[in-house]
Amino acid sequence: MPTGVHLRDARQQLFDAAERVLLRDGPNGLTSRAVTDEAGCAKGVLHRHFADFDAFLADLVLDRAGQLEAQAGVLRESAGTGAVADNLTGALTTLFGPIPLAIIPLITFRDELRARLRQARPGGGIAILAEATTAISAYLNDERALGRIAADADIDSLALSLVGGGHLLFADRDPGPPATAVVNKFVTAAVADAVERRPAQGSAG
Repeated sequence: MPTGVHLRDARQQLFDAAERVLLRDGPNGLTSRAVTDEAGCAKGVLHRHFADFDAFLADLVLDRAGQLEAQAGVLRESAGTGAVADNLTGALTTLFGPIPLAIIPLITFRDELRARLRQARPGGGIAILAEATTAISAYLNDERALGRIAADADIDSLALSLVGGGHLLFADRDPGPPATAVVNKFVTAAVADAVERRPAQGSAG
C-alpha cells in the first residue's frame, strides 16, 4: 500500500523539480543531477523509478501534455459563448504558459526524447504543440457546428496558423509574455475571414 503512494509522490516531486530547473536554467541545464539536487533527494531515486533520464523526460512531457487536456476542456466549454477571438486569446495564453514553452525547446533539442514520445502516442513527437493544435481544432469545430464559424472554413489550417503564430508570439519572453491586446489582435486577424463568413453555413449566399 505505501509503496504506490511513495512512488507517486517521488515522481511528482521530481517532475516539479525538473520544471523549476527548466524555468531557471533552460533545457541545457536540465540534467539528472540538477533535478535530484533541486528535489533534495539522492540521484538514485530518479533511476529507481525511471529506466534512464530520457524515460524520465518522456514521462514529464506526457504528464504536462495531459494537463493541457483539462485546459482544452475549458476552451471547448466556452464554445457558443463570448467572442470567438476572445476565447482563443485566453486559450493561447494558457496553452503557451511558462511550463509548456520551456518544454517545447527541450523536446526539440533531444532526438531520443522525441523518438520516445512518438512511440508513446501518435503525433507525440512535439507533444505540447500537438496538444495545443488538437485543443484549438476541437474548439473551432464546435464553433463551426454552432454556426459561429463558416461551414467551409479550413479548420486544420486555421488551427495550425493559430498555434504556430501563437508560439512565435509567446516564445520570446525576455521582456515578459505578450500583452493580451497583442494576442487578441493576432487572433482576430487570423479568424476574421472564417467568423465574418459564418452565414455561409445556413444561407444560399
